[in-house]
Amino acid sequence: MSEHISPRGRVATVLTLARFEARQHLKSHRMFALASLLFLFIVGGSYGLSDPNSRLTPGIATDTPYEVLFLVSLFVLLSATLGVVLLGFDAISRRRLTKELAIELSQPISRSDLALAHLLGLWTAAFLPTMAATLVGVTMVHSQMDAWPTLAELAYFLGATALVLFWYSSIQLLASSLARDLGSAVTLGVGSWMLFTFVWLLVTAVLASIIGVDMTDLENQRFDRFSEIIDLFSPNGVYQLLLEDRLTGDATPHLESRFIWLAAALWTLIPALLFTARFRSIRP
Repeated sequence: MSEHISPRGRVATVLTLARFEARQHLKSHRMFALASLLFLFIVGGSYGLSDPNSRLTPGIATDTPYEVLFLVSLFVLLSATLGVVLLGFDAISRRRLTKELAIELSQPISRSDLALAHLLGLWTAAFLPTMAATLVGVTMVHSQMDAWPTLAELAYFLGATALVLFWYSSIQLLASSLARDLGSAVTLGVGSWMLFTFVWLLVTAVLASIIGVDMTDLENQRFDRFSEIIDLFSPNGVYQLLLEDRLTGDATPHLESRFIWLAAALWTLIPALLFTARFRSIRP
């Protein structure tokens, strides 16, 4: 059994299975739809937002390549995270229905290792085309602004993007492991995405009104601080706060960096551990 395999052997097995899972996702028909979505949103957004002749809302700066990348992150949240849903909403539930999961669980490998392989495979398949679209988008920014983001800025943006896709991969696999059929898999997968992408703004507004924070004043710093605290409980919010942390001036978040990174660490650990625990107890 896997308990008698050396740690190095277990890591090698997990990485091998993760590469196999990633290849399966990358070769699927869904990947064509995802790649089209990513290049439309991220590359198109990068080109449009870096256009010196474009007129954006006052107060939104696009003076540097990194400021453009920060705005492009909104398109990442709309397209790349939806791509994780597209690839992973039935990653576990479909295997249960086709009895593939029963075969997988009968193999001499720890369920925890198998869960990690599924997670890394889905994350890799979602991140690679997102990274490719981002790099093409950076060239679009350069063609418009005649400037490149620094290597540190680009690495930071890609690192934060990798984190949010890992969080969504964990959430989607957890939702898929809870689903009993295709219908519930779609409901849980899309529902969790919509909660953090669209409904979370409503959650913030309702909570603000309950405690008496004025939402109508856009210059209200009390509401800004409150919304940042609420954003710590959303993967999208933490992603935006991470990217805002490298901005300068009034655009920087009110929260200290340590709280933002603590939230990022918890979002990295908790959903992944919940999925692993669920996978270890799942019945095929």
